[in-house]
Amino acid sequence: MSAPKPTPVFSATTNACKACTPLGACLAFRGVEGCVPFLHGSQGCSTYIRRYMIGHYREPIDIASSNFSESSAIFGGGENFCTGIENVIAQYDPSVIGVATTCLAETIGDDMNLMMHEYRAAHPDTSVPIVHVSTPSYTGTHAEGFHAAVRALADQLAEGGPREPRCVNLMPGMVSPADIRHLRELCEVFDIQPTILPDYSDTLDGGSWREYHRIPEGGTSLAAIRAMGRAAGSIEFTSVCDESATAAPLLSERFDVTAHRLDLPIGIDATDQFCQTLSQISGRATPKRLAAERARLIDAYIDGHKYLSGTTAALYGEEDLVVGLTRFCCEIGITPVLCASGGNSGNFETSIRHISELTGNTQVIANADFAEIEAAITDNKPDLMIGYTRGYAVSRRLDIPLVRVGFPVSDRIGAARLLHVGYRGTQQLFDRIVNTLIEAKQDASPVGYMTM
Repeated sequence: MSAPKPTPVFSATTNACKACTPLGACLAFRGVEGCVPFLHGSQGCSTYIRRYMIGHYREPIDIASSNFSESSAIFGGGENFCTGIENVIAQYDPSVIGVATTCLAETIGDDMNLMMHEYRAAHPDTSVPIVHVSTPSYTGTHAEGFHAAVRALADQLAEGGPREPRCVNLMPGMVSPADIRHLRELCEVFDIQPTILPDYSDTLDGGSWREYHRIPEGGTSLAAIRAMGRAAGSIEFTSVCDESATAAPLLSERFDVTAHRLDLPIGIDATDQFCQTLSQISGRATPKRLAAERARLIDAYIDGHKYLSGTTAALYGEEDLVVGLTRFCCEIGITPVLCASGGNSGNFETSIRHISELTGNTQVIANADFAEIEAAITDNKPDLMIGYTRGYAVSRRLDIPLVRVGFPVSDRIGAARLLHVGYRGTQQLFDRIVNTLIEAKQDASPVGYMTM
């Protein structure tokens, strides 16, 4: 394959390959039991984020706002903040309030620590914890806002004490509710009690209600978060985040909780690493049931290899997800010709290039938008695109099949139930990829054969 053409230079972002930073923070806060996300800024921010999240999870989502007016933007939002917190406590009776700042509040320089101090002084009988995270959209992506909120929860709520040897902190990143449920199951088969932060497996993928619940049941309890400083270890899935941006290194430094930073467990190698870490912490060998799942996955790789050999793919989405997908594609015989993300951690390309099976012809684009992604895909002409819904327009224009993963998947039902992690999740993702390629070949065939 010829070397890729230089990436065109654009003077402005066209259809960004990311969402806003406070969106990620709101998602993390939704995974805490009894927590109400609260945006310090304009009403439009909360409306935008609610719409994005509802389109993906298909669940009702409340996000409070301090509701800036023109005068707030000029004189500061302190009064709005205090009134908004009072209203949230009166109407929702939350166990925690997660406050994320928006672009406007950050730009005018609102002092959140001072505001929270003044609120506490004026309401000495209020015991509801208020966790604050700084998330102006112009500093990053939804994934970075997510990690920042998780770190803020651990920073402001976790406590030390006697070690609890069977308890492990698990920070999985922006995975699906189905992934969270499976990760909990994997921990439990090693006799490990995980504190998963955040855990929105029920709050964003629950059952139907007879009456509306202002705060859905489920989530990581406040007591479990406070106990994170006593865990036997912490596991977090990230290939790109600096240690200053995530929770596990903070817990290690403050409470001497051993930090294990692993790749997202998509594929056999990455899942092996996760299971080996669980085995090391628990002192238990990998159970036979997981060995059987692994064996079935290897058999599936053998069965499907003839359909994947020689195929190419363009991958895009959150940085950690794209790194995991790249490693997985190399493992199953797909050559990634493009790896793109709207994130700009500074570690994305290095993490991609560290994958030993990757060829030198793979184009890597950080801080990407879909104009750049489409130009690169047009040049590379991959057989497949793997990413979230916003790439569908490119997929349609270039007639390239799209496998939907990541956030948001808003043009299909069941995004919250897509499983990607572990041997079982890898199996499901593998089958979806193979069947997508088979379907594309069938649709393009003049005879429409029915046996492969």
